[in-house]
Amino acid sequence: MDRLPDAVTVVMRCYNEGWAIGETIRELFAQDFDGGIELILIDSGSTDDSVAIAKKDGRARIIEIPPGTYVPGPVLNLGAREASHDWVVYLNADAKPVGRDWLVNLLKPCVADPKFGAAFSRQVPRPDCQAVFAHDYDRCFGPERESVNWEHFFSMVSCVTHKSVLAEVPIREDLQYAEDDEWTRRLIENGYHVLYAIDSVAMHSHNYTLKQSYKRSFGDAKAGAATGTTHPRNMNLHHYVCLGWLRDTLRDAKWCLRNGQLFGVPHAAAVRFAMRLGRRDGYHAGWKHYQREG
Repeated sequence: MDRLPDAVTVVMRCYNEGWAIGETIRELFAQDFDGGIELILIDSGSTDDSVAIAKKDGRARIIEIPPGTYVPGPVLNLGAREASHDWVVYLNADAKPVGRDWLVNLLKPCVADPKFGAAFSRQVPRPDCQAVFAHDYDRCFGPERESVNWEHFFSMVSCVTHKSVLAEVPIREDLQYAEDDEWTRRLIENGYHVLYAIDSVAMHSHNYTLKQSYKRSFGDAKAGAATGTTHPRNMNLHHYVCLGWLRDTLRDAKWCLRNGQLFGVPHAAAVRFAMRLGRRDGYHAGWKHYQREG
């Protein structure tokens, strides 16, 4: 099959994204796509005006889940079950499509690949993105991205799959973080292709605090320990955290120099240490949580 689908369902996760959701919805429905677009918004107990903005717009079917109950897998699978169409696009409420060809360019590589399982967009940071995080977007999604050489990389922020794929390989429902990484690894194990739709672009970034950087890294690493093969002894303080932090900081400094953002180096160094420490602590916690051998 190489013809674009007649319709898609967009599943949008939201929590306190009133600052972004209106623009995201407007750009979604401004796409140059000849088919229909169904929007299902799943809100996780927002306390701002996110839901009010979506209701005023009037184009989303809104599902509200109780505050404090959000787990990615159940929400993503729920959105797919509620979808009226077979093609399911996941788009975060704070991920704004860039240009009117975002959706078409996300779908094109999928319909041309008979073993398609999922595809994800390129992400570019917002103008206010701090240097350390902008560097990560460059490493993950840029034209000369490092992630092409990584063992595995995928992002659920702006991506597409098909109901038939989810029926065979559903998203795991017991992970609070890294559910997209775990799911696409299983897709590949089951013979599906995971594609990078580089011409489909979404604007999305976060300026995490040190505490948030630690927490995010902790959560991702804890989830990764469920299937990881690295023994915790290799995630130690002196080698993994300290020497790894030094390598990270030098790499950030080079990027900042090339991009005229040297003022961002001290902040980047602090963030990288929080990330390294979070990954070490999270992996150790995950190894115990998932009852791996000692």
